[in-house]
Amino acid sequence: MDTMVSEKPAPIMDDLIEAMKDAVVSLEAYGEDAKAAMKEKLAPEGKPDRKLLDVHQHSAHGLSWAITYVETLREVMHWAERLEAEGKFGEIEQLLSQILFSEYCAQLIGGIPMNQGEIIRPADMGVTKQGMARLFEPAVQRFLTEGKTTEAMAAAAKHLPDALGRATVEETGLDETLTMIRDQFRRFASDRIVPHAHEWHLENAYIPMPVVEEMAELGVFGLTIPEEFGGLGLGKTSMCVVSEELSRGYIGTGSLGTRSEIAAELILIGGTDEQKEKYLPAIASGEILPTAVFTEPNTGSDLGSLKTRAVKDGDTYKITGNKTWITHPVRADMMTVLARTDPATNNFSGLSMFLAEKPRGTDETPFPADGMTGGEIEVLGYRGMKEYEIGFDEFEVPAKNLLGETEGQGFRHLMATFESARIQTAARAIGVGQNAFELGLRYALDRQQFGRAIFEFPRVANKLVMMAAELVGVRQLTYYSARQKDDGKRCDLEAGMAKLLGARAAWAAADNAVQIHGGNGFALEYPVSRVLQDARILNIFEGAGEIQAMVIARRLVEKGN
Repeated sequence: MDTMVSEKPAPIMDDLIEAMKDAVVSLEAYGEDAKAAMKEKLAPEGKPDRKLLDVHQHSAHGLSWAITYVETLREVMHWAERLEAEGKFGEIEQLLSQILFSEYCAQLIGGIPMNQGEIIRPADMGVTKQGMARLFEPAVQRFLTEGKTTEAMAAAAKHLPDALGRATVEETGLDETLTMIRDQFRRFASDRIVPHAHEWHLENAYIPMPVVEEMAELGVFGLTIPEEFGGLGLGKTSMCVVSEELSRGYIGTGSLGTRSEIAAELILIGGTDEQKEKYLPAIASGEILPTAVFTEPNTGSDLGSLKTRAVKDGDTYKITGNKTWITHPVRADMMTVLARTDPATNNFSGLSMFLAEKPRGTDETPFPADGMTGGEIEVLGYRGMKEYEIGFDEFEVPAKNLLGETEGQGFRHLMATFESARIQTAARAIGVGQNAFELGLRYALDRQQFGRAIFEFPRVANKLVMMAAELVGVRQLTYYSARQKDDGKRCDLEAGMAKLLGARAAWAAADNAVQIHGGNGFALEYPVSRVLQDARILNIFEGAGEIQAMVIARRLVEKGN
């Protein structure tokens, strides 16, 4: 593979940033045409029609994917501009940028894989001839002919071995403080998580409490809680960095922080002053480990049809009903429980949120509380915290633990946390994808076949290059969502896109890393088998990919968008 060791200058496109800018202009125009076509189809009266969204589900979801690609490339362009201004837009950053642009432009023209078996093409969305013409303008076509050449892929591959000693192969564009945070948590994950994660997975064991306590000392559970309540008072971008590094070690440790993030945000958004003063410092310190108790059997994402009820009896609510897919409930000290307080309703309006305290349990006695029982759900991956079904039978919660001490606000409170939850899930996906990339790269460099490392075979190296390129894209889209959130701007659209793309990128990285391992990737003893299993959940929880695409589509065709 002579091109990989050639001393020739890297085949980087001339005026790359200007080329990206020009391409983005064309892609944005294409996106506007696609949106206009789908608005006519899905919202003929100006408001999204639920029945039409169902009938045209394939094309509606495809619109979400197409605009996600455009948004991703736009953020990569902005990242490149920032790095260039700082003198940090080096060879690998340039190569990965043009390779990602080339691949995504080609897919926008030929078909975007929403998953392995569902492809969305411009014709499916009713894109006009004028809209299609924007994809064939010189700015876009140049990336197809010059961006992802054999020489460019080989040149990028030369840089990949350096990634094994760094957090990422590319400059992420983080400031000094966030870079320090990344380095700190990368060291922690490498020292305290990576050596043990596979054993925890194989044994279906809990993440050991000493590790959880160390995470608490590092501030994981109070990362975004204001300082006045004992937290670090940092933003969502820091949450992304920490979640990514912890998830790179093990998705379970990256996800532990999610429980605290959701609970704390619920309390900050809807809690009384007394609830904030009581619970936030304890969550921040790790004294209280929360869990989210929302989902019910047969409801999934249809939270409006929840049947668990909470009946007020004096100064107490009695909760009765069944919940499922509850993560880490045994060791949790508090549950954020969504229940119906108005029995006359059958939609979102009658739901309320409770801060329900409970004693910590053990595997032998998981729920040592009156009115509460449960059984473990054995799972393929995403271990370390354990999943449970829970039954409530007049489980008592003090009335003062109704969030905000106001009924009927539960769904509104929960919706307000979705942006953060999806940003954090995208960050976890980046961490899982980064782990897959590193495992695949290390194996490719070490594994000898036919007298040389398999990394020297183009189809092995090219898989790793595309992993790195996609991680650049989803990382920048996720950071952008986090910055929007930190600036107090609405970012449900961007957060949803980051989660949608991140889940697919993580799965692709894990699948390709297993392929690089060959037969060994199918052996349980190799950590890459765990990463494949963990990656699969990312397209299911926090809104399945189909639900996420529908939410994005509805926003895109709303009047004014």
